Amino acid sequence: MAKVMTKSQTVAHMAEKLSITKKQAASGLEELAALAINETKKTGQFVIPGLGKLVKVNRKARMGRNPATGEAIKIPAKTVVKFRVAKACKDAVAPKKK
Repeated sequence: MAKVMTKSQTVAHMAEKLSITKKQAASGLEELAALAINETKKTGQFVIPGLGKLVKVNRKARMGRNPATGEAIKIPAKTVVKFRVAKACKDAVAPKKK
Protein backbone atom coordinates (compact mmCIF):
# COMPACT_ATOMS: atom_id res chain seq x y z
CA MET A 1 0.00 0.00 0.00
CA ALA A 2 1.24 3.51 -0.81
CA LYS A 3 2.34 5.84 1.97
CA VAL A 4 -0.04 8.55 3.16
CA MET A 5 0.84 12.16 2.28
CA THR A 6 2.20 14.13 5.22
CA LYS A 7 1.07 17.65 6.04
CA SER A 8 4.27 19.12 4.60
CA GLN A 9 3.81 17.13 1.37
CA THR A 10 0.20 18.34 1.11
CA VAL A 11 1.31 21.95 1.70
CA ALA A 12 4.08 21.63 -0.91
CA HIS A 13 1.64 20.20 -3.47
CA MET A 14 -0.92 22.95 -2.85
CA ALA A 15 1.76 25.64 -3.04
CA GLU A 16 2.99 24.30 -6.38
CA LYS A 17 -0.50 23.90 -7.91
CA LEU A 18 -1.72 27.32 -6.73
CA SER A 19 1.58 29.14 -7.43
CA ILE A 20 1.85 30.43 -3.87
CA THR A 21 4.44 30.04 -1.13
CA LYS A 22 4.44 27.05 1.21
CA LYS A 23 3.78 29.42 4.09
CA GLN A 24 0.63 30.74 2.39
CA ALA A 25 -0.51 27.20 1.54
CA ALA A 26 0.02 26.07 5.15
CA SER A 27 -1.88 29.10 6.40
CA GLY A 28 -4.78 28.32 4.03
CA LEU A 29 -4.89 24.70 5.13
CA GLU A 30 -4.88 25.68 8.82
CA GLU A 31 -7.60 28.29 8.20
CA LEU A 32 -9.79 25.69 6.46
CA ALA A 33 -9.38 23.33 9.43
CA ALA A 34 -10.20 26.12 11.92
CA LEU A 35 -13.25 27.18 9.89
CA ALA A 36 -14.48 23.56 9.73
CA ILE A 37 -14.14 23.18 13.51
CA ASN A 38 -15.86 26.48 14.33
CA GLU A 39 -18.76 25.95 11.91
CA THR A 40 -19.30 22.35 13.05
CA LYS A 41 -19.42 23.54 16.67
CA LYS A 42 -21.81 26.37 15.83
CA THR A 43 -24.20 24.87 13.25
CA GLY A 44 -23.64 21.12 13.60
CA GLN A 45 -22.22 20.62 10.11
CA PHE A 46 -19.61 21.89 7.65
CA VAL A 47 -19.62 21.06 3.94
CA ILE A 48 -16.56 20.83 1.69
CA PRO A 49 -18.10 20.66 -1.80
CA GLY A 50 -17.01 17.60 -3.75
CA LEU A 51 -15.37 16.01 -0.70
CA GLY A 52 -17.99 15.60 2.03
CA LYS A 53 -19.30 17.07 5.24
CA LEU A 54 -18.43 17.08 8.93
CA VAL A 55 -21.52 16.38 11.04
CA LYS A 56 -21.98 16.67 14.80
CA VAL A 57 -24.12 13.75 16.04
CA ASN A 58 -25.64 13.09 19.46
CA ARG A 59 -25.40 9.45 20.51
CA LYS A 60 -27.99 8.13 22.95
CA ALA A 61 -27.07 6.34 26.17
CA ARG A 62 -27.09 2.57 25.71
CA MET A 63 -26.23 -0.69 27.36
CA GLY A 64 -22.99 -2.41 26.38
CA ARG A 65 -20.76 -5.24 27.57
CA ASN A 66 -17.33 -5.20 29.14
CA PRO A 67 -15.41 -7.48 26.74
CA ALA A 68 -13.06 -8.70 29.49
CA THR A 69 -15.73 -9.80 31.98
CA GLY A 70 -18.94 -9.94 29.94
CA GLU A 71 -20.56 -7.68 32.52
CA ALA A 72 -23.34 -5.36 31.28
CA ILE A 73 -22.38 -1.67 31.57
CA LYS A 74 -24.20 1.56 30.85
CA ILE A 75 -22.54 3.66 28.13
CA PRO A 76 -23.43 7.35 28.65
CA ALA A 77 -24.79 9.64 25.92
CA LYS A 78 -22.19 11.72 24.11
CA THR A 79 -21.61 13.96 21.11
CA VAL A 80 -19.36 12.70 18.30
CA VAL A 81 -18.17 14.10 14.97
CA LYS A 82 -18.59 12.07 11.78
CA PHE A 83 -17.36 12.72 8.24
CA ARG A 84 -19.82 11.80 5.50
CA VAL A 85 -18.13 11.38 2.14
CA ALA A 86 -19.79 13.08 -0.85
CA LYS A 87 -21.20 10.83 -3.58
CA ALA A 88 -18.94 12.40 -6.23
CA CYS A 89 -15.84 11.64 -4.12
CA LYS A 90 -17.03 8.12 -3.34
CA ASP A 91 -17.68 7.36 -7.01
CA ALA A 92 -14.28 8.79 -8.06
CA VAL A 93 -12.31 6.84 -5.43
CA ALA A 94 -14.21 3.54 -5.43
CA PRO A 95 -16.53 3.27 -8.45
CA LYS A 96 -19.27 0.66 -8.35
CA LYS A 97 -18.55 -2.54 -10.25
CA LYS A 98 -21.05 -3.50 -12.91
